[in-house]
Amino acid sequence: MDVKIGESDFEKGEDVMRKHGKNGQLESVVCNKCGKKLVVEQGILREGAVMFDHCWDFFSEKDGEVHHFDLCEDCYNDWINQFRIAVNVEEQKEFL
Repeated sequence: MDVKIGESDFEKGEDVMRKHGKNGQLESVVCNKCGKKLVVEQGILREGAVMFDHCWDFFSEKDGEVHHFDLCEDCYNDWINQFRIAVNVEEQKEFL
């Protein structure tokens, strides 16, 4: 079941994309693009998603800013399918 979060569910600027409990355990993850609430069980994200943490550097107009966001797998796929040059994909040889 997909759960979407609308504007009425949170205030602008509220940190709702990734929440941790008082013990530091992950409680929820929300896709920044579509608002889908991803499945988290016992502090573990249980579905495909990607987390971005990017620190912009000196030559950017965003110099000194760090951007954090999460995308569900569907939104990630939609995004990369718009690239003129495909992402480089390699198979992971060993799973930890």
